[in-house]
Amino acid sequence: MRKIIIDTDTGSDDAVALMMALKSSEIKVEAITTVCGNVPLGLATKNALMTVEVTNGQKPPLYVGASSPLMRDLVTAVRVHGEDGMGDDNLINPSIEAESEHAVDAILKMVENNPGEIEIVTIGPATNVALSILKEPEIMKKVKHIYSMGTPGFGSGNATPVSEFNVYVDAEAYGIMLNSGIPITIIGFDVCLGDAALNKEDMELLLSSDKKQAVFAVKCNSSLLEYNLQAGNGHFVDLPDAVAMGVVLWEDLLLEEKLCHCYVCNQEEPAYGQVIINDGSKLAITEGFSNHAPNANVCKKIDKQLFKQRLLDLLVQ
Repeated sequence: MRKIIIDTDTGSDDAVALMMALKSSEIKVEAITTVCGNVPLGLATKNALMTVEVTNGQKPPLYVGASSPLMRDLVTAVRVHGEDGMGDDNLINPSIEAESEHAVDAILKMVENNPGEIEIVTIGPATNVALSILKEPEIMKKVKHIYSMGTPGFGSGNATPVSEFNVYVDAEAYGIMLNSGIPITIIGFDVCLGDAALNKEDMELLLSSDKKQAVFAVKCNSSLLEYNLQAGNGHFVDLPDAVAMGVVLWEDLLLEEKLCHCYVCNQEEPAYGQVIINDGSKLAITEGFSNHAPNANVCKKIDKQLFKQRLLDLLVQ
């Protein structure tokens, strides 16, 4: 059975992704590790613990990680996910507790004890992964695969016009991860929109099911829904972290991917967090990868309708 570590800055879409993994019988969630991002570290940890408690599924240990990015002040997404990251609906009341060991030490121990077996799913900033690589690069080379919800993919950013939030919070960490030599699959923000999002009818279906986890999935995303409504985007909830988890769990969702060289911008402020994705195409000035070896597989197309149907089925079980 596949062995998974989920690294999360638990906001509302992370919670749905966690539920998907915890309810899966195809993987073993060895651990959840928390990182600052959508919300400060303490809230990310409480939100993850609450999600484990609500979900009728696996109950892995949880380890607390980095409270700040490597080199910058923390930027959160509370205006999107709510001040508590979970819709400000008074949902945070976990009775279970985190482990005492630091997330980085726990990651390194699990990788060392399971060489070539551990897959890391990072659905927040890459700070914990980068710290693990910096501390013990040889051990981290034993990671089987990293799946990252990050970058705009081949589309536009959601934090700035060119950067996606998870990268923008800690672009230095994302660059360290990309250049580590560990096999990486990137699920960009561009493949997480449209038919992959929950619409009004989907949310009504979940609420009417009276299933605790289904209702929880809707309520914790209430601030995200309000954000989309006020922005004029429409009555929907986009769940990029859940889409990324779908690619991890259900390989038939992935319809097209491209081996690319990804370069992270972290010098000029307007471009901070931008990931330049070179898919090897012949261009007017550069030839293919221009002597830069590919360092990630980037998803180009997924079966969005199949993803959403499986997500809805899972939540109303």
